[in-house]
Amino acid sequence: MIIDIHTQVWSNPEQLGRERADALRRQQVQHWGQFDASTAAHEESMRCVDGAVVLGFQSARMGARIPNEFIAEFVARDQQRRVGVAGIDPLAGDLDRQLDAAISLGLSGVVVSPAYQGFHPQHSEAMRLYERCVEANLPVFVTMDLPITAGALLEFARPVLWDEVARSVPGLTLVFGQLGHPWIDETLMLLAKHANVYADTAGVASRPWQLYNALLNAVSFGVMDKLLFGSGFPYQSPAKIIESMYSINTYSHGTQMPSIPRNQIRGIVERDSLECLGIDAVVTPRFRSDDENDASALGVGRGDRMIDHPSDPQT
Repeated sequence: MIIDIHTQVWSNPEQLGRERADALRRQQVQHWGQFDASTAAHEESMRCVDGAVVLGFQSARMGARIPNEFIAEFVARDQQRRVGVAGIDPLAGDLDRQLDAAISLGLSGVVVSPAYQGFHPQHSEAMRLYERCVEANLPVFVTMDLPITAGALLEFARPVLWDEVARSVPGLTLVFGQLGHPWIDETLMLLAKHANVYADTAGVASRPWQLYNALLNAVSFGVMDKLLFGSGFPYQSPAKIIESMYSINTYSHGTQMPSIPRNQIRGIVERDSLECLGIDAVVTPRFRSDDENDASALGVGRGDRMIDHPSDPQT
């Protein structure tokens, strides 16, 4: 089973807010070239995985809104391979209405972004959201996706700020996007400390040296089982990220540097993330031959169809 836990779609970059849309257009020219965040591109890129979690995004502060109805409609087209997660802004003033609407749409979790939405993770309204998520059995995804703009409040993005949240709402399941980059060690500490805290590989997995060091630290923290596979689509394709992960030990070949156990890398890629997060969704595994079940051939062979996305600009 391969679940891409961190993907996004949008119909127009303006749905990310004007500031991020402008930055995205500039960085496409400078770093990425053109890429496609459409639903059609998502469907094509996800051919090598069994299922994908599609994250929404809302920020009244940034003027951003990927409609949860849009996410739900896209997921409904292929419910055996897609799971939708609602973007919720705790400070938008209509928290209960947002969450009730997301639940009625059949969405399976909540996305918040303290840096973009402008709230401290322990804000009273945010705490009320977490408590309601526990009641509804919804995991909370914490993100700060690219491009990071001048308007992002990095002081609210520190993973360590969630320690009190995890202590105060012990039934809450949290997923940190991009391993909490750039505070990866803080994230790993939270994973080691709290049973219901996880992190995904999106973003970091496209920066191989950073991924290598992050995985070495995750092994030393004993939290490799808390890491979930995420590509960060549309910035990267899952095929390229899988390939990057299985080639990560090239850094240690012929040296005295340690390597990451291959079975633990495979554990990340093939982990049933939905089960880990308590998401009640039935994903039908795509058929694979015995040869394909070898991790080195999981959709990254030369014959596989994939979207060719350029590298993360922070590489």
